[in-house]
Amino acid sequence: MRYIKDIPNDKFKIGLYQWNNKYIIKIESGMYEQTYKIDDYEIESAAELERCIDESFIAAIANRFDAMHEDFSGSLRRNEVIF
Repeated sequence: MRYIKDIPNDKFKIGLYQWNNKYIIKIESGMYEQTYKIDDYEIESAAELERCIDESFIAAIANRFDAMHEDFSGSLRRNEVIF
C-alpha cells in the first residue's frame, strides 16, 4: 500500500493511500477505523477525493464511530469481558 498523504481534520486522523488500482481513505479514531475504497479509474485525481471529505461526510463518520463503539462495548458487556 502506497501512502499518498494525510488529509487535515480536527477530529480524526485521515490518510490517503493507493493500492491495487484503488484509492483508499483510512479514517482513525482511537481504537476504531473506517476504510473507504474507490477504483482509481473512477476519479481524475486524489484532490477530488479530498473535496468529498466535507462536513456532512465527517458527521456521518462520527455517527458511525459512535455506533461502532456502542456495538463493541455492548458485546464486551454481554460476554462478561468487561463489567
